Amino acid sequence: MKVKSTRSLVGVAGLVAVATLASKGMGFLRQLLIAATFGSGPEYSAFAVAYVLPGFLLILLGGINGPFHSAIISVLKKRSDQDHAGWLESITTGVSLILLGVMVLLILFADPLVVLIAPGASPEVHLMAAQQLRIMSPLAVLAGLIGIGFGSLNGSDHYLLPALSPLLSSAMVIGAVLWFGHTGNPVILAWGTVLGALAQWLVQVPVQARSGLGRPRLRFEWRSPEVKLVGMLMLPAVISSGMVHINVYVDMFFASFVPGDRTIGNLGFAQLLVQTPLGILSNMVLVPLMPLFSSLAVPERRQELRDRIRQGLVVTALTILPVSMLLSVLARPIVQVAYERGQFTPEVTTEVAALLSAYGIGMVFYLLRDVVVRIFYALEQGQIPLQVSVLAIFLNAGLDYIGLELFGAPGLALATAGVNLIALILLGSRLHRQVEALPWAEILKTFGLLLGATGISASCTWGIWRGLEIWAPAPGVFGVMAQGALAASVGLGIFALCVWLLPISEARLVADRVLRLLRLRRG
Repeated sequence: MKVKSTRSLVGVAGLVAVATLASKGMGFLRQLLIAATFGSGPEYSAFAVAYVLPGFLLILLGGINGPFHSAIISVLKKRSDQDHAGWLESITTGVSLILLGVMVLLILFADPLVVLIAPGASPEVHLMAAQQLRIMSPLAVLAGLIGIGFGSLNGSDHYLLPALSPLLSSAMVIGAVLWFGHTGNPVILAWGTVLGALAQWLVQVPVQARSGLGRPRLRFEWRSPEVKLVGMLMLPAVISSGMVHINVYVDMFFASFVPGDRTIGNLGFAQLLVQTPLGILSNMVLVPLMPLFSSLAVPERRQELRDRIRQGLVVTALTILPVSMLLSVLARPIVQVAYERGQFTPEVTTEVAALLSAYGIGMVFYLLRDVVVRIFYALEQGQIPLQVSVLAIFLNAGLDYIGLELFGAPGLALATAGVNLIALILLGSRLHRQVEALPWAEILKTFGLLLGATGISASCTWGIWRGLEIWAPAPGVFGVMAQGALAASVGLGIFALCVWLLPISEARLVADRVLRLLRLRRG
């Protein structure tokens, strides 16, 4: 089977953006229903604690842009003229056997694991969390199957299904909450999550089979060159990405000591509002760039790789900075519109808004770091992100302690931003040694200009919102939504004007490609 030729970067980004938007929209609806049904009390905090390890595996192994995804794409793109079913089925067999053991461990040690994750939580939370962890233990195996499917499908230019399949996961949880939410039993969230992951994997199976990318059957050809190469790329990538997600556990560890059993749940609500736009933009940027970086990571195309690295970093900053600005400046109306109903009280809104504002500040560092990490994977230098990730864990623990002491719960989000910034600087310096003559002076100058435009638009957005809040208080959620939309529209318009006036070639390139794409769609 021969992998199809790579589509245009803009076409892929547009397709992924639309599909991811639909999936994230369904995810947001899921969280809205959970917030209205359970609020931010012990029940939702218990689910958040139970989901740490299964969710960690699902994001780490089963996520788009995760280690399986990146490693398999790298091998597929560099070995496009051969049959792939054999080595993909062998990888699936080996990974499934390993993860089956992990599932058994989650079942046997659920009680001590939840205490280890959130030692400061109440016994009530620990009891509910252990029950839900046992229910969600199959996510360990499903995570590996989903991740291998994502990588093989994207590597053969199938982008729509991997981007849309998370919609099924959210739909299952929504169905569980609508059908059984009246019981108030949070165990329905665990069952809905497992069924959603199962559906997510099953829809990939027939497409993989038709594309010659393997079927669900046992195969043990573990000595093939492709299996060994994926293992060499994947092992440091898994450990590296795992170190990043361990920071989520570190945050929860410290959050469990805040009285009230509410901060753990509040972190989850704030993180969703950050991860929704971040996931859309991440998929838009990283899904098309990863295969491109992999194909350019050869000596004879090094100059083109430099150009694409600069373009990828600048376009990433250009797209994420206005979103980061809106989430930080308009955190309270966003949380109020998104969640404040049912069991989600105004007091919880204030707490979640403070967390959201702090998380928004660090979004740009998170996404830029992800781009640089993918460049190292394309260069087959996965040990470098691993080294930086190990350092980041210890740094995050120290900053969490300091941030919690100085700023309370929002200090945990600010610590995350600080860790991502330091990791980005360290990775950038190592990348400079791997890819010589990168135009860092131009890239940093462009970043400075974009930050200046963001600061101007943030000031205007905040001024309009505060003025409306003081002189024309909004009656109800629709009034808050209208005022927030007005302030956001003005802020985004000012940002776009500033960027257009600045000498940033990528801004005009993005605008030109978008307009051209729209004209083609209309035609």
